[in-house]
Amino acid sequence: MLESILSNSSQLTITNLLICSSVSIILGLIIAIIHMYTSKYSKNFIHTLVVLPILVQSTILMVNGNLGTSIAILGTFSLVRFRSIPGTSKEILSIFFAMVIGLATGMGQIAFAIIITILVSITLLLLNKLNLGTINKNVKILKITIPDNLDYTDIFNTIFSKYLINYNLEKIKTVNLGSLFELTYTITLKNNINEKEFLDELRLRNCNLKIILTNQLEDSEL
Repeated sequence: MLESILSNSSQLTITNLLICSSVSIILGLIIAIIHMYTSKYSKNFIHTLVVLPILVQSTILMVNGNLGTSIAILGTFSLVRFRSIPGTSKEILSIFFAMVIGLATGMGQIAFAIIITILVSITLLLLNKLNLGTINKNVKILKITIPDNLDYTDIFNTIFSKYLINYNLEKIKTVNLGSLFELTYTITLKNNINEKEFLDELRLRNCNLKIILTNQLEDSEL
């Protein structure tokens, strides 16, 4: 059975504090390395993953192991933006991973924290190795701007039939005070087509207004 090293939460010794803190930092480093190996990252975000477990652990220890009070305090962390831009699902996962480990070490559950870190890390590495959920490279996001006097329902059908396997109109948005439409499609390109020729034909139809063709990323928003 996994037992806490903090058998008496009202008496925190220097030894126990150093053990919990050391484990938090080491496991934070492991979480950061796993994130670096499986996802895109920035230096500041990696530093955050390393330090976050020991900060959460310190919060738990400061309230003498009272889990309910600790969770209430940690809830205030939601008021702090970890990044200036919205994070991806992988970044949110890594932050939550680090906070769970900090919670475990703060409760003195060292063995539990180590086991969970190993299991989750192995799972993330396996998922990355197997490329589970990888998107077809021919699947892209196409954004086309057209004048408001054009009928967007079938204006590009002949071009799409020539260059695409399938396509779906995902969103229609008015721009420039309603004088333009921005159409967003999810498309699947045929193999070995010339993308420049595809875009050139689209430009002839949309009066040479803006066209954007991008890869369909995991966390992209239409």
